[in-house]
Amino acid sequence: MSSGATVDGVLVQWGERLFYPGNRMVKALPQPRLNTLVRRQAAVIRRRIEATVMRRAPQVIVKVAGGGRGMGAITAHLRYISKNGRLAFEDDRGVVQQDEQALHDLAQQWRFGGSLIDEISPRREAFNLTLSMPRGTDPQLVLKAAREFGRIELKDHFYVMVLHEHQANPHVHLTVRAESKSGLRLHPGRTDIHRWRETFAQLLRSHGVEAEATRQSTRGEARRSEQLWQRRASDAGLLRNAPEPMKSGDAYQRNRVGALQAWAHIVAALRDSDQACDRELAQRISSFIVESTFAKEHGRRPQREAPAPVRPLEPVISRDRPGPAIER
Repeated sequence: MSSGATVDGVLVQWGERLFYPGNRMVKALPQPRLNTLVRRQAAVIRRRIEATVMRRAPQVIVKVAGGGRGMGAITAHLRYISKNGRLAFEDDRGVVQQDEQALHDLAQQWRFGGSLIDEISPRREAFNLTLSMPRGTDPQLVLKAAREFGRIELKDHFYVMVLHEHQANPHVHLTVRAESKSGLRLHPGRTDIHRWRETFAQLLRSHGVEAEATRQSTRGEARRSEQLWQRRASDAGLLRNAPEPMKSGDAYQRNRVGALQAWAHIVAALRDSDQACDRELAQRISSFIVESTFAKEHGRRPQREAPAPVRPLEPVISRDRPGPAIER
């Protein structure tokens, strides 16, 4: 049987690759004072595993659906998300308005608030975000978390947010000006979007809403997210050839196989634990992965993976690791 310290080491080493794969792993010299750190990191990973595998916590959605190349496109999108000012819209100062003229005035502020934005621009002058939760989530809590999200992740930027609760899933449309008030430009990439998901999920949890931000590869999912233009075209009956709904390709295969291998190491350690709760968690993980889309497609099961021999683990430190820091 493995001791708790050994299991904790495996959870940190392989759990970080599942939940925080963009982070660089650094092995430190064994020092007694780091034992507590490893236990705390392992506790964070364990909570995320239990939320994903056992409770099937709702997954937050943060999408970046293009953006406006000029004030013409930006203004049109602001009119769309606010229904021409009929829905309440809130800016980065926390001012809430519900008026068509106020929406026009806000657009003019964006046009002249910094570098001039022409009606048509060769570059992206704004990004359109959607922060969403599944049906049944309290829309006001989604709005509250989105408001705090903007203050944390988009500070120093002009942005406008509108809550949509008239559709199946409550969501907030958030349009942010690409250029900050200090002249820096926003360039969101995959790492930024995943951090945004982590932040949004943590803020929802702080308001009592169970939410997770686990990657599709970790969950063994393979479905593509529907883009905003696809939804609009489908609603209008204009979508003739819908894109393939399932993901494929080398990167897809590599990410899913890598996730299965990480799960296999975790399952092996938990099965060999001297704690009954760990052995039960191993069984729950196995069932979860067997039921995943990727495992069904490829006949993969975590217990059939042959993980490489694991060397005795030293305490692990992850640098620039935003996930567990948010969890505190």
